[in-house]
Order: sequence, then structure tokens, then C-alpha cells
Amino acid sequence: MSENISVLIKREDVEKRIQELADTINKDYEGQEVTLICILKGSLFFTCELAKRLTIPVMIDFMQASSYGAGTKSTGVIQIKKELDESIEGKNVIVIEDIIDSGRTLNFLLKVLSDRLPKSLKLCTLLNKPDRREVEVEVDYNGFDIPDEFVVGYGLDYAQKYRNLPYVGVLNLKE
Repeated sequence: MSENISVLIKREDVEKRIQELADTINKDYEGQEVTLICILKGSLFFTCELAKRLTIPVMIDFMQASSYGAGTKSTGVIQIKKELDESIEGKNVIVIEDIIDSGRTLNFLLKVLSDRLPKSLKLCTLLNKPDRREVEVEVDYNGFDIPDEFVVGYGLDYAQKYRNLPYVGVLNLKE
């Protein structure tokens, strides 16, 4: 099987949009501290780039949840593979996700995190696929709406490959 990647969102456009998101978050939380919850592994690149552009005090914690195996389709079964290290009770929390597809994983995680009594709970995603939504989730900070394609790069992977691409590309698999 061969793999071909075509550029969907250029590096410059990704970086410009991350700065715009950071500017909005800086304004929304001026004078306050926020805890970013990076959803591993895909959001690592996005979280780092966003955090570097924030001028407010930032704490970062990590969670890992997955509904994907090594394929390109969700299994529908959500597993928490890594739990937070710190309590979020009474804190301003922004969940950082690489992509929202069906919405099932984020809906599940937001309920789990809400039960931990944060002061505020918001969602920030680099990519959003509204055409694939099965469960509605409120996205507070959205990078890009994209078509229903399997994308890689900027943290997103296919079988753990292509995360390091500096752009977002569409993966085409050929037999």
C-alpha cells in the first residue's frame, strides 16, 4: 500500500491561526491563570505552539484518551490511557485537542473533567470536522473547519507516522 499526502493547510496559515487563537485566549483570561490540558499524543505540537504565544500564566497537564487503533476509523470505544497529574478543581481549564471528529471522545472527556469542578472549562481545537459530528460538543476556540478527509501533520498521525509534518495534509492510501 502506498501513502500520498497533499497539503490542506500550509504551515504559515497554521501558525497565523494559532497566534489568533492565543490573542483571543489572552484577552479572555487577562489577569488570570489557565491550565491547558493537552490531549496526547496528537495535540502536543498544537499545545506547545499555543502555550508559547500565551502571555497569561499557564500551567500544562496531560491526558491521553483514544477511540482509534492503528486505522483511520474510530472504534467508538473511548479509553483514558493517561490521567491528569494535578487537580483542576477551582481552576480555569482549556482542553486542547488536535481534531474533533465524531465528538464522542471530547463529549466523554468534558463530562469527566466537568465532574472535577473546575472554575471554567473550555475547549480549543486546531481542527474541526463538523460534517462527521455524531455527538455535539461546544468548541470555544476553533482553528479550522476542515472537510471529511483523513488528515496528518502538526501532531496528527496515521499509525504513529507523520506527526512531525509542519503542515496539515490529507492522507491518501492506495492499494
